[in-house]
Amino acid sequence: MSGGKFSVEGKVTIVTGGGTGVGAGIAREFALAGAPVLIASRKADNLTQVRDRIRSEGGRCELQVCDVRDPAAVDQMIAAAVKHFGRLDVMINNHGASLNIPSLELSPNAWKAIVAVNLDGVFFCSRAAARQFIAQHSGGSIINISSEASLTGFALYPPYAAAKAGVNNLTKTHSSEWARYGVRVNCLVLGPIETPAWELLLDQPTKRRMAAARALKRLGTPEEVACPCMFLASEASSYITGAVIEVGGGVDTTP
Repeated sequence: MSGGKFSVEGKVTIVTGGGTGVGAGIAREFALAGAPVLIASRKADNLTQVRDRIRSEGGRCELQVCDVRDPAAVDQMIAAAVKHFGRLDVMINNHGASLNIPSLELSPNAWKAIVAVNLDGVFFCSRAAARQFIAQHSGGSIINISSEASLTGFALYPPYAAAKAGVNNLTKTHSSEWARYGVRVNCLVLGPIETPAWELLLDQPTKRRMAAARALKRLGTPEEVACPCMFLASEASSYITGAVIEVGGGVDTTP
């Protein structure tokens, strides 16, 4: 990925939720492609492991503990990236949280907590990144990570699905609002991605059923999310903003 319009080499990138799963995979691929990366989440232990692995492979990586629900903490995260690397070019809002509770049993606090992470956090991170891009007079790329639940709803995870639908809409609002500053905002809508967390949550029969429902007959990998992120972060996507792109292996509609 070195050089050319598809390159992310030298592009300073923040990945929230960067301590596990998809976020860790995105951070690693960006770092291997030459992007200085700052990973952030609420748990330092996970971040440290990912940072150390990336560094052992020759990548540049720093970490910042951050609760995306706290605007002050988000501002500190942006400042940390600028302190370490001198600027910011790419903001990847990958963080998320969910609870398996049906609506009739969901407490008001549980609803607010899930929406705060999945929607408020994207707003705070995007706004802070945009302010930095504007101060730099550089433009920049914001990439939001959403879910198929945002398009279909999800009966067992109502606040998660609703918040992710908000992320899709916020993507379009911010892409219009900040285009005059050269800031592009896009969104990836993920289908089932195989991560260590999924290994713990799902048994093999469930995973097989999920794979069978995909047109490609398999689950995705974090690397297959990282690659479209790199495209959206690169100059190759310079005329793409406000896009909500499905990365889910397709849906099998065969009768």
